[in-house]
Amino acid sequence: MLDIAFIRNNADAVREAIKNKRCDLDLDALLAADRARRDAIVELDKKRARKNEIAQLIPKATKEERPVLIEEGKAVKAGLEQLEPVLASANQRFEELMLRVPSMPRPEVPVGRGEEDNVEIRKVGSPRAFAFTPKDHVELMTLHRMVNWDGPRKYAGGRSYALMGTGALLELAVTRLAVDTLVERGLTIVIPPVMVKERAMTGTGFFPLGREEAYSISADELFLVGTSEVPLVSLHCDDVFDHSSLPIRYAGISNCFRREAGAYGKDTKGLYRVHQFTKVEQVVFCMPDEAIAEREHYALLSNAEAILAKLEIPYRVAIACTGEIGLGQTRKHEVESWMPGRDDGKGAYNETHSCSTLGDFQARRSNIRVRMPDGSMGYPFTLNNTAVASPRILIPLLENHQNADGSITLPEALVPYMNGVRTLTPPA
Repeated sequence: MLDIAFIRNNADAVREAIKNKRCDLDLDALLAADRARRDAIVELDKKRARKNEIAQLIPKATKEERPVLIEEGKAVKAGLEQLEPVLASANQRFEELMLRVPSMPRPEVPVGRGEEDNVEIRKVGSPRAFAFTPKDHVELMTLHRMVNWDGPRKYAGGRSYALMGTGALLELAVTRLAVDTLVERGLTIVIPPVMVKERAMTGTGFFPLGREEAYSISADELFLVGTSEVPLVSLHCDDVFDHSSLPIRYAGISNCFRREAGAYGKDTKGLYRVHQFTKVEQVVFCMPDEAIAEREHYALLSNAEAILAKLEIPYRVAIACTGEIGLGQTRKHEVESWMPGRDDGKGAYNETHSCSTLGDFQARRSNIRVRMPDGSMGYPFTLNNTAVASPRILIPLLENHQNADGSITLPEALVPYMNGVRTLTPPA
């Protein structure tokens, strides 16, 4: 959410952001709603002032003046009663449109429509040249009995799965490796609620536009989160930070739930796109300063890359274009891991992490403020980045470390988390 004063004074720039981010918003309608709201407020304030003035005049009025003032007071009261619902309606329209205003992309963000317009920054590691025909993750996990594919789909529907045995241990191991890496780097681990009120989803920018992606619990007016970013940011809704307390760096670990409403028929095979998953998500609150936010952004990105380095997975980093960065993001880097089994076995880089700066977008919507060194009030910036998300991360982990006999050699950093086991051998 942008400051309405900024929008009024920079309408052309905001219009350009709406176009480049491919947002569904009529800026002229928003500006008209803003004018209607302000006009109603001015008129309402005038009538309230006159009502108060009349109330003070009546006791002092002459016998002749009093009836005239009383009649005028009745007319003013009637006018107020007519105008108040007009203002309420104008405010509602204004607020609905304001929730659709995108953040302004940073200057370094390339203009583009889709992922094909993202700009590669670097590649780290080289895709492995196999001396044998590699298996994809579905074949490997089936061979190792890591997943029950069919049972859960009978009672939970499509895109459901159950990690079994070594598969379950592997997810726990990768998750704990990520957690320990972040703790070493100074983040505070949080296990937050995964059922939240609508305010949390709206405050973090996942509503109203992403409403179709969320599972709802209608009886309790709650929603299941698709990332712990939602409860971690909402942890401080209505709070006022002192500038000396920032930055605050969290790592939330939680189950996550997404309907994948826009992905019908896409990536239905295996574990790339599922409804329920486990994720460790980094969230930062920092001072509203672009230089500070940039340092925090690249620190979060380096945390994710450190985890991929420990897992010995080749990857590439790309800066996302305007059409890919979402409503609230001002800058986003995507980290794509090499998955040998993707693209019909030809291999491909696919997203496993994203690192985002959101400016004061979430803080404004969640009413999170910071007392600045000069005593004034501002809105802190927020950032987030995936540390690890499973089971998706298991795809490159298993596919990159497989052997000709179907066994899987674990990265050295993961061995302690797998009770000293170095090689996973298919069960007899």
